[in-house]
This record gives sequence, C-alpha cells and structure tokens, in this order.
Amino acid sequence: IVTVNCARLLKADHHATNGVVHVIDKVIATTTNSIQQIIETEESLETLRAAVAASDLNSLLESKGQYTLLAPTNEAFEKIPRETLNRILGDPEALRDLLNHHILKSAMCAEAIIAGLTMETLEGTTLDVGCSGEELTLNGKPIIANKDVLATNGVVHFVNELLIPDSAKTLFELAQESEVSKSMDLFRQAGLSSHLT
Repeated sequence: IVTVNCARLLKADHHATNGVVHVIDKVIATTTNSIQQIIETEESLETLRAAVAASDLNSLLESKGQYTLLAPTNEAFEKIPRETLNRILGDPEALRDLLNHHILKSAMCAEAIIAGLTMETLEGTTLDVGCSGEELTLNGKPIIANKDVLATNGVVHFVNELLIPDSAKTLFELAQESEVSKSMDLFRQAGLSSHLT
C-alpha cells in the first residue's frame, strides 16, 4: 500500500503528453510543523510534552528524518497508577525507554499499516499491529484515538493508553504480568516485596 502524505494512492502512472498523473483519495494539505512542534501546540499532549523535555528527546523529534510517534494523550498518562507514573518520570533511563517505545523508525500512515505487521521502535522493541473491525490495534488493543497527524519529519498517531516496555517496569510489575504471579504473593507474604519494587 502506497501513500502520499497519508493519502492512499489509488491509481498510478497515468501517462499524459506533458507528464504523469497519480490518483489519490484525498486532498493533500500543507505540512509545516515538526513532530516536536505538534507536541508543543496540542493541549491533549501536555504530559507528553513535559516527559519529552525531561528526557532530552526534543532535538530528535524536531530533526530531519521520518518517524512515527504514537503520542500518549493526557488521558493515557492518567490511566497509569500515580506511584508508577512518578517512578518512571523520576527515572531518566526508564523515561527515555518509555518514550522510545512510542517512536517507530519509519513514517507509517494508518492506510499503509496492515494487520499482522510488526514494527520496530527506537528502543529496539517491537509492536504488533492488527485490526478490530475498522479500528487499528496495537498489541491487540484498539487504542489509537486520532491518526495521521502529519509533520515535516513524520506522522503522529494519538494513543489513549501508555505502552510501557519491560525495561521501564520494576521486577514486581513484570512478575505480576507473568506466570510467576503466585510467587509474587509469597514474596509479599514474607515481607520481601519492597526488594522487587
């Protein structure tokens, strides 16, 4: 699937006497803002704006290149337990891993994303893309709230859930989501859970 500024290419290579025509499915608007400028001007990305500033990712998101930012909205950050969020925001390494997990190495418009596609993030992790009806899904969840916000250096999709990579989780958080959750109950009963957090 080929896109031009997120407009789908319907018919290609119509040769004319004075050139070539490609038919697309929408009008292409002028794009003037970088991904960083979109973050700075969008009210629903206020928490993300602060996180990007704290992790020194501003220069990357305003640099030349072609990236996809899965931008967590304020709502996405609010869904995370306050204690977990404060821990990540206070740990520069975990925060950088978290944000890099939301940045893809190439520009991917929604039209060009197909079910079953695995995309690599800047953190080196992968995200599974699928669909539920006509909705895009990430790791099995239909969490994309607004898609195809174009920037001069890529595209932004707003997501309403935070994608937390393993590297930004404590041992306790990792274990709770795995097959050793019963072992975690024993650690808690023995008064040792603090060592895992």
